[in-house]
Amino acid sequence: MRLGFIRVFLALAGWACTSLMATLPACAQSPTAPVSRQPTTETELTAKIQALSESLEQTRVELSQSRQEIKELRSMLEQVMERTGAGPSSAISEAHAQTSAPPAHNSTEVSATEQQNAHITPDDWQIANARIDEMAQDKVESNLKYRLKLSGIVLLNAFSESGQVDNLDVPIVALPQTPADSSGAVGASLRQSIIGLTGIGPRLFGAYTVGDVQVDFFGGLPGGYAANTSGIVRLRVARLRMNWANTSIFGGIDAPFFSPNLPTSYMSVAIPGFASAGNLWTWTPTIGAEQRIDAGAAQLKVEAGLMDPPSYARSTTTVRAPTAAESSRQPTYAVRFSANGHDERHPISFGISGIYSPQRFDAATTVNGWGGVVDWKFPLFPHAELSGEMFIGEGIDSFGGVPSPVPAAGDYNYYEAAAPALERIKMAGGWAQLKIKVDAKNEFNFALGSGGRDSAEFRQIQPLDPALTTLSPRNEMLFVNYIFRPRSDLLLSPEFRRIRTYPGSGTASIASQVGVAAGFLF
Repeated sequence: MRLGFIRVFLALAGWACTSLMATLPACAQSPTAPVSRQPTTETELTAKIQALSESLEQTRVELSQSRQEIKELRSMLEQVMERTGAGPSSAISEAHAQTSAPPAHNSTEVSATEQQNAHITPDDWQIANARIDEMAQDKVESNLKYRLKLSGIVLLNAFSESGQVDNLDVPIVALPQTPADSSGAVGASLRQSIIGLTGIGPRLFGAYTVGDVQVDFFGGLPGGYAANTSGIVRLRVARLRMNWANTSIFGGIDAPFFSPNLPTSYMSVAIPGFASAGNLWTWTPTIGAEQRIDAGAAQLKVEAGLMDPPSYARSTTTVRAPTAAESSRQPTYAVRFSANGHDERHPISFGISGIYSPQRFDAATTVNGWGGVVDWKFPLFPHAELSGEMFIGEGIDSFGGVPSPVPAAGDYNYYEAAAPALERIKMAGGWAQLKIKVDAKNEFNFALGSGGRDSAEFRQIQPLDPALTTLSPRNEMLFVNYIFRPRSDLLLSPEFRRIRTYPGSGTASIASQVGVAAGFLF
């Protein structure tokens, strides 16, 4: 649109210059024009021509900038198509030839291959329309010449819960219910709304640089009136990535790269679904690299990184004390091997990961945590997709997936005795989701997950600390939701979820939530 406006402006400017240059001699030689007014007329015409020349020069500069932006967009498109295996050079050259070359009128027949390439499926139309809508949005300006994009979601969650849960907004564990407790609760919140910024940086050493940061309002609750709705801003992720054709280097706070899939739920955004029931999700400081290998029908990936998984603070002050993993003076090591399909509309991936996490607790107690993870995503039939993961290990509960203890602040006994014993207990879990995407507007999701520790070993260490007496060895959850998108920037999603949490002994606690999420994406 901007380029078309510039072309029209240049045409009008050229016509105006021609008219003025043709009129100037006539005005100077006209016998009827008063002699006393000739200097004023010439001065006015000279000023107009000078102003017009300056305007044309400014237009040339804007046109040059537009051409440079088009070149950068074309380069980015080539990189994206190379990663997806779509043949960027040939595709872009073909598209350029089709838009610039005149039609061949001497051809009377179209080949079968050309007819097949010309056919556009409804899915292709939906993807193209979404890309056009994205390009039509207003862009955010930064103080540098590089592009900056503002995105996010304003998310309203309204819900009704039965039973007792650990968190009213996003319940992940069911708690035991006493006769004095209420049988449930109702509420609403916008604390899961997200604001994000994405910057496209310069090209360094042949790599494209991209950085983004996301915050929400789930960092806690202030005191006083309106505390239940006024969430504190919290950093979710902050990432930096350098992308070459087949290699990437990344760093920042992000979800574990060995757990790339997430359940689809707009009732559980601030804390991903199955956070304590089979999903390794905790956002973790990470530095790593990714190597992509084209194997014809599939793309192979090797990812490796050093991680600093979070843990509970060991004091009541705001001073940052080292965690057990940091006290080992070694990072957590992780590697993932995966095979991936090239079709973005029907993604296929299968990955196997390994984790090694050395830890050193008080009293010089050491634990060598380890874990193995398998993840998958593949289509079952044209409108259905199955995704999920499974894991097993020891001492990796800082990544989530199982119920976690909440020791009292300053409870040093927990870190000296209970924590090392808990980290040595085997843990396992996983989740699976069936997604049925009817079309671009209608989607259904059915998911279940489970995660826990070995019950017999857990019961043996429970007497070590009060924090373990209320901890559950196993937690299960399922949810069903429907997502309706009347437009690309609006969504409405009713959901039902059920939680079953098992104590160390006795009957399981059960809770459920019925809610609806309404979101505006920008």
